Amino acid sequence: MPKPMMDGLKKSDEAVRPVRAANKGARASAELPEERASTKGNPDCQSTRRTQCRESVPQAAARIRKAAERNPKERLTALFHHITPDALGAAYFGLKKDAAAGVDGVTWEMYGEGLDARLRDLHRRLHSGGAYRAPPVRRVEIPKPDGGTRPLGIAALEDKIVQKAVVDVILTPIYEVEFLGFSYGFRPGRGAHDALDALAFGIERRKVSWIVDADLRAYFDTIPRDWLVKFLEHRIGDRRVIRLIRKWLNAGVMDGESWTDTGMGTPQGANVSPVLANVFLHYVLDLWFHKKWRRNVPDGAAIIVRYADDIVVGFQHKRDAERYLRDLRDRLTRFGLSLHPDKTRLVEFGRFAMMNRRQRGAGKPETFDFLGFTHYCTKTRRGRFRLGRKPVAKRVNRTLARIDEVLRIRWHHDIWEVGMWLGRVYNGWLNYFAVPGSARYVRAFRRRLQRLWMRALRRRSQRSRFSWKRLERMSEILWPRASIRHPWPDRRFAVKHPR
Repeated sequence: MPKPMMDGLKKSDEAVRPVRAANKGARASAELPEERASTKGNPDCQSTRRTQCRESVPQAAARIRKAAERNPKERLTALFHHITPDALGAAYFGLKKDAAAGVDGVTWEMYGEGLDARLRDLHRRLHSGGAYRAPPVRRVEIPKPDGGTRPLGIAALEDKIVQKAVVDVILTPIYEVEFLGFSYGFRPGRGAHDALDALAFGIERRKVSWIVDADLRAYFDTIPRDWLVKFLEHRIGDRRVIRLIRKWLNAGVMDGESWTDTGMGTPQGANVSPVLANVFLHYVLDLWFHKKWRRNVPDGAAIIVRYADDIVVGFQHKRDAERYLRDLRDRLTRFGLSLHPDKTRLVEFGRFAMMNRRQRGAGKPETFDFLGFTHYCTKTRRGRFRLGRKPVAKRVNRTLARIDEVLRIRWHHDIWEVGMWLGRVYNGWLNYFAVPGSARYVRAFRRRLQRLWMRALRRRSQRSRFSWKRLERMSEILWPRASIRHPWPDRRFAVKHPR
């Protein structure tokens, strides 16, 4: 006899037998106890159970994803009821505890006092028509590598909770079904190294001789909101979700004591912004390139990799690359965007570029930067073409400059404590930049880091006698080995994308 599902979602025993026996139970002619069907489910336990049913929050996201897969051309209308107290609680615990506070000054720890009551009140306001108000974001300017600043929007904590719940439970399940394979930025299970692997695989295995390195100008600040909402409505038919997203887009920015709203863009730093930015480029760029432009225009091979607003497209022929660049400008202009004039380039690059430039006497092919790496053409020991990657020099110098500033603050801290901190910094740097072919750059970064440490140690006192031999010994003890952390791109790409 199969065991009844006691704790399954929306499941219960087939029938409930009354405990009291029938009258005259000892006699065969007596009335037998009547079985009654159990209720089909507890309404309060649909997807919000707080204890035994904690797994029901990801189950709600899984159901939405299945519905999106099952009906690829239909609008999903019943979505907002999945934003439950449990979903809000999971979003709260998924936030960074030390994140900066928004305009209301409420921190993660402050909101955690009386959390259950706060979440129930937030859930009530969300589902009570217009009771929930999205407060403006607090603007903070962060420095950029080119000397300028990037505006960063810090949302209030309740906004962070609701945005994360909507992203995790509704938006991500829907659009992970929609997004194409060459889109890598801000997607679960995909990272920068996946995009780098795909690009390396395409350049080395396809007939690529020209690279279009495109970057959008002030992308997050110039997204047309009306177009964005229209794109969202292609798949989201629940007006409550659209209304909530409109509230976030139109909440405005608090810069000091003044409130402003440009009428376009989505604040960088908000939990919902990366998904919205991906949705916009999915319709404006990805589908246009995949279903229309690549099928009808190129005479030769064409590859594309996109990470957020950084786009790299490879072509076999120069005429295709030039035509794509013209068409891309026209396409972006139609939707209120533009390419960055200084960061968008057409580069002769690849195995055929090396041969063609050698025949013309033009020297080595140019390089281009993508996701922190400078890509250049090189050869293996057997003389075959290979894509070379090294850390961008400007980024390395900027990282070392920040480390030097911290070392000045820690001049008089314990030497071993500072050495352990540098070891953690170096380990994080290796985790990203230690790719195959970059061994000499990894060793060079280690040597420069040691020089910074030695200079800081010797400035602690005019009579310092700290020797290089001692520093080398401490580095061996406290720092990780200068080793390669990543496999070759074609091998990892082949494992993740078997053909």
